[in-house]
Amino acid sequence: MTSETQVRDVEWILSVLPHRYPLLLVDRVLEIEPKKRIVALKNVTINEPFFLGHFPGRPVVPGVLLIEGMAQAGGLLLLHDMPDRERKLVYFTAIESARFRRPVVPGDQVRYEVDVLRLRSVYCKLSARALVDGDVAAEAVISSAMLDR
Repeated sequence: MTSETQVRDVEWILSVLPHRYPLLLVDRVLEIEPKKRIVALKNVTINEPFFLGHFPGRPVVPGVLLIEGMAQAGGLLLLHDMPDRERKLVYFTAIESARFRRPVVPGDQVRYEVDVLRLRSVYCKLSARALVDGDVAAEAVISSAMLDR
């Protein structure tokens, strides 16, 4: 399989994922290699609702939301070419080796790079990184299961 370089916008993302504002954490998909890899973006603005409390006067994206964004990118990868995707949900089953390397702040653009490590019919293990300006902000190994809605 070859990589798809067609950019996928938020309308396509909304057609694949069940997430909605304020928890939709992927704005654009830059490339997809079905069942192998995805590269996606999140533009971080000061208007994000979590900045009201994390942290007043020093806004930083919560690490758990970076993990969630990586998982959503992984969900897009897993559901991308599934014919009955509107009847499926992808659930976390494990988060391993999570590391946070630098803060993500308003004005940053987060680049999610997610690669499939293992893929079974309903189980998947992904290696994921969130980068800002080429530097790793967060990384983790994420496992998930696909279930019927």
